[in-house]
Amino acid sequence: MSQAVQSRRIRAIDLAKRKAEGRKIIALTAYHAHTAGILDPYCDFILVGDSLGMLMHGMESTLPVTLEMMIVQAQAVIRGTSRALIVVDMPFGSYEASPQQAFLNAARVLKETGAGAIKMEGGARFAETVAFLVERGVPVMGHIGLTPQSVNTMGGFKVQGREADGERRLMADARAINDAGAFAIVMEGIVEPVARAIATAPEITTPTIGIGATMACDGQILVLEDMLGLSDRVPKFVKRFGTLRGQIEAAVKDYAEEVRSGAFPAEEHTYQPL
Repeated sequence: MSQAVQSRRIRAIDLAKRKAEGRKIIALTAYHAHTAGILDPYCDFILVGDSLGMLMHGMESTLPVTLEMMIVQAQAVIRGTSRALIVVDMPFGSYEASPQQAFLNAARVLKETGAGAIKMEGGARFAETVAFLVERGVPVMGHIGLTPQSVNTMGGFKVQGREADGERRLMADARAINDAGAFAIVMEGIVEPVARAIATAPEITTPTIGIGATMACDGQILVLEDMLGLSDRVPKFVKRFGTLRGQIEAAVKDYAEEVRSGAFPAEEHTYQPL
């Protein structure tokens, strides 16, 4: 009789335990094996975000990102990690048509990458799809508020919850995704009082993950390149914990100067005959 192998990875269900224990959930994005490996010991989950379209490929938005792009980068992140839960964004056009379409594409992501969950943008209108996936064994992370895949209908990357009915609408979105069985909900770009009301509402029992929301969320996530200081411009909610862009530029400048001057490669950087 074969013996089941116990995974060392954090699972989607473990985030609920962290919420119950009052332990903050730590998350960042990653798209490469080497950066994911650096994050792995410190993050509860790593998101392979469709923001890779803008940060890796110079796209103006996340909309052109394909399912194949997400799968390739998720495979890289999986190879570089052994501990963190890996969550993969479902890109625009891969889940909106029907719950059946969403399941087929989500199943492909999980099967081809080894990731532990997927993330979908949208509120109440996608609750049926969330429930459909969860009932079929797909762990789903929700995403409400500023949803980048809806940038064209939102009229840009606009903070949510400032309008009169903002709290009612966003609370309805959170409640619907919560009740549909999502194991966590990302809340992005929501004014603080509204985000706090949602995060502390008794009926929202699933963990909330903030990005430009409120410290009252059960956890926080940032785009790695933004918090490391690699991006030229970042949203207001980003704190730069590093200044790597300047360091990388200085290193490249020094390299170029040494190659031009003949200082590099020096003798110690070459191979000599035996």
